[in-house]
Amino acid sequence: MNRITLSIFFLLSFQFLFAQSKLLSDFPEGQTPEEIGKRIAYRFVGAKHALHAGKWISYPETFYWNGSLQFAELTNDNELAKLLKNKFDLLISSEKELLPIKNHVDLNMFGSLPLNLYQITNDKQYLELGLPYADTQWQVPQDAKPEQKQWAEKGYTWQTRLWIDDMYMITIVQTQAFKVTGDIKYIDRAAREMVLYLKELQRPNGLFYHAPDVPFYWLRGNGWMAAGVTELLRYLPENHKDYPEIMKGYRKMMRSLKEYQTPGGMWNQLIDEADCWPETSGSAMFTYALITGVKQGWLSAEEYAPAARKAWLALVDYVDEKGAVAEVCVGTNKKNDKQYYYDRPRRTGDYHGQAPYLWCVGALLE
Repeated sequence: MNRITLSIFFLLSFQFLFAQSKLLSDFPEGQTPEEIGKRIAYRFVGAKHALHAGKWISYPETFYWNGSLQFAELTNDNELAKLLKNKFDLLISSEKELLPIKNHVDLNMFGSLPLNLYQITNDKQYLELGLPYADTQWQVPQDAKPEQKQWAEKGYTWQTRLWIDDMYMITIVQTQAFKVTGDIKYIDRAAREMVLYLKELQRPNGLFYHAPDVPFYWLRGNGWMAAGVTELLRYLPENHKDYPEIMKGYRKMMRSLKEYQTPGGMWNQLIDEADCWPETSGSAMFTYALITGVKQGWLSAEEYAPAARKAWLALVDYVDEKGAVAEVCVGTNKKNDKQYYYDRPRRTGDYHGQAPYLWCVGALLE
């Protein structure tokens, strides 16, 4: 290759890489992550609590809070950050009764929120509040059921239940604990748990059953996995013994998601069913995983950036002027009944959908 040919090659390569990078940074007015993120994040400031069992801050609200805080930090919106912090501080004063107890995977994940606040503020009261939620996932209570004790004896959390949703609930609080303490035990826990779920639930096509006894590819369930494995890989050391297997599972899933993406850019409530309806919360979780994969270099930009951009542009059409996301599947338990997933109610503004949009916003802005 002579000097002129080599120069042309490098010029074309640069132009290609520049074009690929613009796919995830250059959006039309009204569709930018800054505009969409501001609408959704500020909506949360005055919103009512979404309580678990009518008693405690729920996981969808926790994630909405975390996403809003991330947006405030990335955009240097000090006013939003102050409003969100003030809202949280009620939970350690006049609203203490709303703090989740520590006896279920959907409740322990709350710890990720005060641990996030600790990283932003360096206020140790948030660390002291959040860390026990990570620790108690591995501290077996006296009233634990036999099967819970069996999981613990094998080195897993006693809260293991092999629902695919767990792979965000468990990894997010353990990963946050690792970030604030530097203690490898937390990331080891998350990685070990992730390997178990990959082994038990990932199918040859790269997707995941909702649970071993529920052989359906439910969108948001797969979304929790996509987001959870992405979050874990962001902080798992590359020389960690479980890194290769987890990265393999992630890439296998991303290949499948690209194949199942609909022509409109979304994914369906049951991913492999063409007659099912496009659902926003799970689609946003997939989009977050794809954006992050491209930006981190885990995925080929040439192959995956166009899919991520297409998904984002499809998603923004579901956000109204008040920041409410439409077509969100309500909270869903597992059920070995295919029609059950077809018939799940859809809502606008449901917190299950608000948070994943903010994760996409954060990934695009980082």
